[in-house]
Amino acid sequence: MIALTVAEIAAIVGGRLADISPEQAARTTVTGTVEFDSRRVTAGSLFLALPGARADGHDHAAAAVAAGAVAVLAARPVGVPAIVVSPAEPVSASRSGALEHDDAVGSGAAVLGALAALAAAVAAALVAKGLTIIGVTGSSGKTSTKDMLAAVLAPLGQVVAPPGSFNNELGHPWTVLRADENTDFLVLELSARHRGNIAALAAIAPPQVAVVLNVGTAHLGEFGSREAIAETKAELAQAVPESGVVILNVDDPAVAAMADKTAARVVRVSRTAGADVWAGPVVLDALARPRFTLHAGTVETELQLGVSGDHQVSNALCAAAVALECGATGAQLADALAGAGPVSRHRMQVSARSDGVTVIDDAYNANPDSMRAALQALAWIARGEDPATPRRSWAVLGEMAELGEDAISEHDRIGRLAVRLDVSRLIVVGVGRSMGAMHHGAVMEGSWGAETTAVADVDAALALLRAELRPGDVVLVKASNSAGLTTLADALISDDAGDR
Repeated sequence: MIALTVAEIAAIVGGRLADISPEQAARTTVTGTVEFDSRRVTAGSLFLALPGARADGHDHAAAAVAAGAVAVLAARPVGVPAIVVSPAEPVSASRSGALEHDDAVGSGAAVLGALAALAAAVAAALVAKGLTIIGVTGSSGKTSTKDMLAAVLAPLGQVVAPPGSFNNELGHPWTVLRADENTDFLVLELSARHRGNIAALAAIAPPQVAVVLNVGTAHLGEFGSREAIAETKAELAQAVPESGVVILNVDDPAVAAMADKTAARVVRVSRTAGADVWAGPVVLDALARPRFTLHAGTVETELQLGVSGDHQVSNALCAAAVALECGATGAQLADALAGAGPVSRHRMQVSARSDGVTVIDDAYNANPDSMRAALQALAWIARGEDPATPRRSWAVLGEMAELGEDAISEHDRIGRLAVRLDVSRLIVVGVGRSMGAMHHGAVMEGSWGAETTAVADVDAALALLRAELRPGDVVLVKASNSAGLTTLADALISDDAGDR
């Protein structure tokens, strides 16, 4: 973050000083990072006291200051130097039941609101000094594209991008505040659970360049319809000024229609000729890593991606389009994308174990579109170099969350797809109607005997895999994060034959 005094931050967020005098606040400067985890505080940090489901950051304020934080951004005095911001509604004197919960929610909203105000002020100051802000959204592929963007922009200057999926009302402004005077490009990932979420995030750090990847069915239960999801994704395109650029994946008709919703210049990307940036024929290697020719005006260059999955082509095209707008050459793109393997954990990470088992860890998130893409990658990798002697393939799948009334039919379709792709073994992890539908769909599609197995939890799935995996097998682990299959993927990757 740019250096600001405690007094300046208090003025920006509209907070009052506690346990620090105005004179001290004017002399005390935040020179480090803004942190919400007291264990990550270093000298010069500003600590965010956020109430959480299991812990209240206010209880860790003193420890944060002892670790080097110069002040705390809080909803109440905490006995150490603090900037106190008040909830919209006064906290209740009662500390029981729903009232206590409401107080925590109000306190958290107040601190998050102050964080957003601080990030907005810092972003505006840095843009005035030449910072370029790039925002990316889509129902799937945001994190992979964000990682590619960081890679292709790195040859052009210093890049700040969020770790993992820091894309909500906490992670988004937190990422903005990682930028400083030396940052040339700020890459931001924007997600939404309700209409207006993306517009609110974009208002914190208005992007000069925006990328819209796709409109799928992620969070369909929250939005109610794909049309509502499209309207929400379009909020990012609408946030770009007339002087900016909007990159649209026009292979998705709902995204292509957003060209009429922005005043900015539009760059269209596609897997077929005719767009501003497009890909020639795509060839996958043995690990399903795409290779294709990128065409963009006078630029024509061969790209070999370092990530697996045919679906990564569209993500790479969008990242390349941004980099070209920022001045990258074809050679820089080729080098950057070839070296840009998976960065964020549990997202299409392909690992070869010492016993010959290959694990595809895509366990962080799942929706019908990304589930289909991952299954197709599994089938390709298992096919190998000799389709006549394919490797055994395992799909270990958990629930796709937040699909609303479509949950049963979508899980049924995924179960059937696994059979159509000739996946050797399908392990359905979890109980409930959705997972029952996935298992039933596979059985009705023709799976029989032990080809499809339903297990209650991660432990049961891991025990089954450890008992039956053989050298050469390929295992995909995928589910929404709430299903908890990331621990299963970690255990599989760390397993060695004879060391379990």
